[in-house]
Amino acid sequence: MAVPASNANNPIVFFDISIGGQEVGRMKVELFADIVPKTAENFRQFCTGEFRKDGVPIGYKGSTFHRVIKDFMIQGGDFVNGDGTGVASIYRGPFADENFKQKHSTPGLLSMANSGPGTNGCQFFITCSKCDWLDGKHVVFGKVIDGLLVMRKIENVPTGPNNKPKLPVVIAQCGEM
Repeated sequence: MAVPASNANNPIVFFDISIGGQEVGRMKVELFADIVPKTAENFRQFCTGEFRKDGVPIGYKGSTFHRVIKDFMIQGGDFVNGDGTGVASIYRGPFADENFKQKHSTPGLLSMANSGPGTNGCQFFITCSKCDWLDGKHVVFGKVIDGLLVMRKIENVPTGPNNKPKLPVVIAQCGEM
């Protein structure tokens, strides 16, 4: 069931997801450009391929969700190393936490993964439940407005060591609506 965007002027991006080579559907995400414009723009450009390195588009297309923890979150966006260690941004390096106005109050919220204050890059996670202990530590910058079932399919993929999915969970296609 689709949820209306909270601000009609905010960009909406999408991920087409495959699990183990099977297409499972599309997630549409509203980016909170009205609240965290810098964070939203970084993510948007990695969805559209607008950001280029040496003339080549870089971003989320073909990257994976490398960490899945049921009842907590699904994490992806490391198109650098694919394992949670990569950092890249349209700002040429890690960037500061923009603000913590939005809280981790419900499932389906898009938030920046980081390794401490001011270390935002390309990695993100989507909450699978309320995660209020993350408030003030991770920047919430969007919400799934359609495709929560796809998120639940990812959440339920069997995992091995380090919560790595046993089947590849791939962003087969992505862009802006």
